[in-house]
Amino acid sequence: MTDKPMTKAQLVAEIAAAMGADKRTASAALDALAAVAARTVAGGGTLTLPGVGKIVSRDRPARDVRNPRTGETIRKPAGRQVKFALAKALKDQAGA
Repeated sequence: MTDKPMTKAQLVAEIAAAMGADKRTASAALDALAAVAARTVAGGGTLTLPGVGKIVSRDRPARDVRNPRTGETIRKPAGRQVKFALAKALKDQAGA
């Protein structure tokens, strides 16, 4: 196994082969999935990809943070944090 991550072109080719479809259809499916994930996360929701994992968007409250260089404490405004949790079946399969 290589240490390089799979490129989008390689992923599209793999999806096309698995679907038995052409690369244009596979690319459209991948783009649609990415759009749905972005829209769901931006709205503060959770997206579950069965067998792969879960993308969760959580609101974070405003809090005080410290600059380690100066020691100055500043107020960081509220924001949103996105996390990805790998599915147990995939973890078990990967041996993680």
